[in-house]
Amino acid sequence: MPQNIEVPPRTTQTLGVVEGDLIVGDGAFIKGEGTPPKVSVSGTVRCNGDCDFECSLSSENLFGDGYVVIKGDLEVKDRVKIGNGIGFGWRHRKAMLNVEGKMAAKTVDVDNKLTVNKDFEAEIVDVGGSVEVRGKTKVQRIDVGGSFSAVGEVEAQTIDVGGSINVESKVNVKKIDVGGSAKVAGGKVEKVDVGGSFESKDSLDFNSIDVGGAVRLAKKNIGGDIDVGGSCRVDGDLQFGKIDVGGVVEISGSGKGNDLDVGGKVRVGSSLQLSGTIDVGGRVEVEGDLAAHDVDVGGSARAKSITATTKVDVGGSINTTAGVSASSVRIGRRGEVIGPLRANEVLIGERARVEDVYAKTITMEEKARARNLYAETISIESDCSISGEVQYTHSLNTERNVYFSTNPQKVEKLPA
Repeated sequence: MPQNIEVPPRTTQTLGVVEGDLIVGDGAFIKGEGTPPKVSVSGTVRCNGDCDFECSLSSENLFGDGYVVIKGDLEVKDRVKIGNGIGFGWRHRKAMLNVEGKMAAKTVDVDNKLTVNKDFEAEIVDVGGSVEVRGKTKVQRIDVGGSFSAVGEVEAQTIDVGGSINVESKVNVKKIDVGGSAKVAGGKVEKVDVGGSFESKDSLDFNSIDVGGAVRLAKKNIGGDIDVGGSCRVDGDLQFGKIDVGGVVEISGSGKGNDLDVGGKVRVGSSLQLSGTIDVGGRVEVEGDLAAHDVDVGGSARAKSITATTKVDVGGSINTTAGVSASSVRIGRRGEVIGPLRANEVLIGERARVEDVYAKTITMEEKARARNLYAETISIESDCSISGEVQYTHSLNTERNVYFSTNPQKVEKLPA
C-alpha cells in the first residue's frame, strides 16, 4: 500500500524506495541509498521551497516552488513543474532546477532557470528565463522566454526563444523562431525565422531563412529561399532557391540558385550561377562569371563576364572584362556598359554609352555613344557618336548629325 513520506524543513534524510509521494520541506537535504546513491519515488515529489537531492532521483512527477538541485540524474515519467514561491520571511524564491547529471521527462515547466550538466531529453519544455544544457538535447518543442544555450548537439521539432540561442554543436531542427539572436554550429534546419540575427559557424542545410536583421553562414551551405531585410554574409559557398535582399549579401565563395532580387548590394567572391532571373535595383559585384536566364539591372552590375539565356536589360550600368552575352541586350536611357556586348539584338537607348558591340542587329537611339559596332544590320538615330569603326554585312541606316571617326565599311564577314 502506498505510503507518503514527508521530510521536515532544514533536515537531512536518507531514502531509497518510496512507495507513494515524497514531500520535502524548505532547506531539506535528501541522500540516496545504493551505489551510486539514488531515490526512487513511485508517486510525485513535492518540494516546498529550496531542496537539495545529493543523489539521483526518479519519480512520476516533480513539483516545486524554489531552487531544486539534483546532484545526480533526474528521471521523471510525466511532468516537471518548478514555480516561483515565497519562503521564510516572505523572501521571494526564484524557480530554478539544477541537474548535475542527465535529465529525462515528458513535460518540463520552469518559471526561471533550467540547468542540465549532461544529456537532456523531453517532449515539451517551457522555461520563462533561461535553459543551459552541457550535453546533448533532444526535445519536440522548447519554448524559452530568455535564452537557450547548449554545448552538445540539439535535436528538436521547434525551438521558440524570445531572447537568444547559442548551440556549440550541430543541430537537427525543423523550425527555429527567435526574437533576438541565434547561433548554431551547422547541421540542418528546415525553417529559420529570426527577428534579430542568425549565425551558423559550419555547413548548414536549410529550407528557408527569414531574417529581419543579419545572417552569417560558413563553409558549404545548401538550402532554399532566403529573405533578408538587413544583411547576409556567407564565408564559403551558398546554394539556394531564391534570395530577396533589401540590404546586403556577401558570398566569399560561389553562389548557385534560382532567382536573386537585390534592392541593396550583392558581392560574390567567385562565380554566380542562376537558373532564373537576377533583378538588381542596387549593386551586384561578382569576381568571377555571372550566368542567369534573365538579367535586369536598374542599378549597377560588375562581373568578369555576364551571360543570359534570353535577355539583358540595363537601366543603370554594367562593367565586365570578358563581356556580356545574351539573345537580346537593351541598354536604357543614360545606361552605361563597359566591356564588349554580344547578342542577336542590341538596343542602345538615348544618351546611353557602350564600347564594342557584336550583333545581328544594332539600334542606337538619339545621342547614344559607342566605340565599335559590328552587325548585319545597323540603325543609328540623330546626334549619335561612334569613336571607333563600324562594320556591317547587310545595311546601315543613319539619321542626321551622326559622327563617325572613320567611314563605315560594308564587309562580307564580321569579326568574332
